[in-house]
Amino acid sequence: MPLTKALAPDFFDRDTVTVARALLGKVLVREVGGQKLTGRLVEVEAYLGPEDLAAHSVGGRRTPRTEVMYGPPGRAYVYFTYGMHHCLCFVTRGVDAPQAVLVRAVEPGPGVGRCGGPGLVCRAFDIDRRLNGARLEPPGIYVVDDGAPRRKIYVTPRIGVENSGAWAARPLRFCWDSPFLSRRLKKP
Repeated sequence: MPLTKALAPDFFDRDTVTVARALLGKVLVREVGGQKLTGRLVEVEAYLGPEDLAAHSVGGRRTPRTEVMYGPPGRAYVYFTYGMHHCLCFVTRGVDAPQAVLVRAVEPGPGVGRCGGPGLVCRAFDIDRRLNGARLEPPGIYVVDDGAPRRKIYVTPRIGVENSGAWAARPLRFCWDSPFLSRRLKKP
């Protein structure tokens, strides 16, 4: 399948957990400098809006940083954190439902560097705040379904949200078993 047919905005205009699970195995594509960088999504996290104490939109917070999450689905939400890392999210749901899926890890395609962590994904794909609010469509940044076989989905609590009360333990991290995960799975 050619890597030019992006997932349509209605793919993202659904329940955020459903979108997160469905994104696993899809291919992230970034066109930059005449190159097409690709990698398979293997780890994502769902952030569920104003009720979610770990979400940037907690309590209905609306700032210039979070405004893109209040817009239409199928857009990139790119933010800068810890003064050094960019992170990529995909806006889900409809207008005024500020939810998103964070990309945590990607199995890199040819010529793409290490992608085991949100900051490394953005570095490897040349993603920064210039892409904040960008539509997920060619050229630029988008996601395609190349028909890859499905694998078992592992579900765990999200990473780095320990200060979010009961939300810290919610099973909202979805991943495939992959050597590229940001944090290895704990297996029995």
